Amino acid sequence: MAKGKKVTVIGTGNFGSTVAFILAMNGACHNVVLRGRNIDVAKGKALDMSQAANAARAHTIVTAAETPADMADSDIVVITAGAPRTPGMNRDDLLLKNAEIVKNYAREIKECAPNAVVIVVSNPLDVMTYVALKETGFPRERVLGMAGILDSARMAHFIYEKLEIGAGQIRATVMGGHGDTMVPLTRFTTVAGIPIDDLITRTELKEIVDKTKNGGGQIVKLLGNGSAYYAPAKSTTVMVDAILKDTKQVHSCAVYLKGEFEANNIVSGVPVMIGAGGVEKIMDDFKLDYCQKERFSNSVKSVQEMVDKLYELNFFDEK
Repeated sequence: MAKGKKVTVIGTGNFGSTVAFILAMNGACHNVVLRGRNIDVAKGKALDMSQAANAARAHTIVTAAETPADMADSDIVVITAGAPRTPGMNRDDLLLKNAEIVKNYAREIKECAPNAVVIVVSNPLDVMTYVALKETGFPRERVLGMAGILDSARMAHFIYEKLEIGAGQIRATVMGGHGDTMVPLTRFTTVAGIPIDDLITRTELKEIVDKTKNGGGQIVKLLGNGSAYYAPAKSTTVMVDAILKDTKQVHSCAVYLKGEFEANNIVSGVPVMIGAGGVEKIMDDFKLDYCQKERFSNSVKSVQEMVDKLYELNFFDEK
């Protein structure tokens, strides 16, 4: 265990609580802090998780943040907080509401945990990562969005469903936006090292990609009331572990781009090397084919439209 490491998780719903619980169980950090709107709920869940850690003979202590100052000295802050879409609320309303939530927490992080790496998982993911970057003023290396790991995991699962072999040995890679605008990198997708193109047809692969794009929606439909959180939470802790343990692993994450893959001044998911400093290298030393370029460009445009909408609404304070 990396003794002394501290992670704050903002948001105490199913997603944030599951992130905190996984961290408490795997012992990657010494202290997990839960921050949410309802302090009593945060305290209750923190107490329950700390007792679970003792049952597991783990050394992690989970506490609740009563004030923003309790985030001080966090190595990582994970933002899961966000509002669901409610009847009568259009997409612009939801965008602005969640942007306000992320803005407020980003300002708390800037003041109370100025050296932290920030992982954003609030939706719409790429735009919320942009907001967090803008409001913290942190270098782009220290503000990441989690989506690509989740989409890759969903794609790997659907490949397994098709083949019924290779569980745990399937490596899928995607880039671009989360969900509908994801761009699969099929030549980096393998089953026990075997290229996916050698195992299934292009038609079958397209079906898998389509199922992956709707992976979250499928779970929402089946649950009837709620959305996925186990796979998203585990995907988030993969990033946390890579930072705390300085593994230099390569994962697809949402980051601010400055010309990489011909995208400028916008956030999108691309393969990056993750270490103690957050994003230590953007892996842009490979070329996209024509279709991938077009899909990635469309993905970036969709994010840009939402960012432009925030500017139209005078969301960002003029400096």
